[in-house]
Amino acid sequence: MEVERPSIDVRPDRPWLTIVWNDPVNLMSYVTYVFQSVFGYSKEKAEKLMLDVHHKGKAVVSSGTREEMERDVQIMHSYGLWATLQQDS
Repeated sequence: MEVERPSIDVRPDRPWLTIVWNDPVNLMSYVTYVFQSVFGYSKEKAEKLMLDVHHKGKAVVSSGTREEMERDVQIMHSYGLWATLQQDS
């Protein structure tokens, strides 16, 4: 008699991402300030992310669990930035 084994999902967990999108309202210096204040990024890293938002239309600013990224999106919204979350592909 053959014993049926439960299937085990061995795919690695895919992290969730917080994405900040470009908008016509916020100044670049303000976006840099928010990234430094919220995420503790250096001025250089915060400016690079801000320039990605400005020139590419978006930037991934954090990654982690869904719950953490939902929190980060809410924080970005509280600063007036347009942010969403999605699972990494």
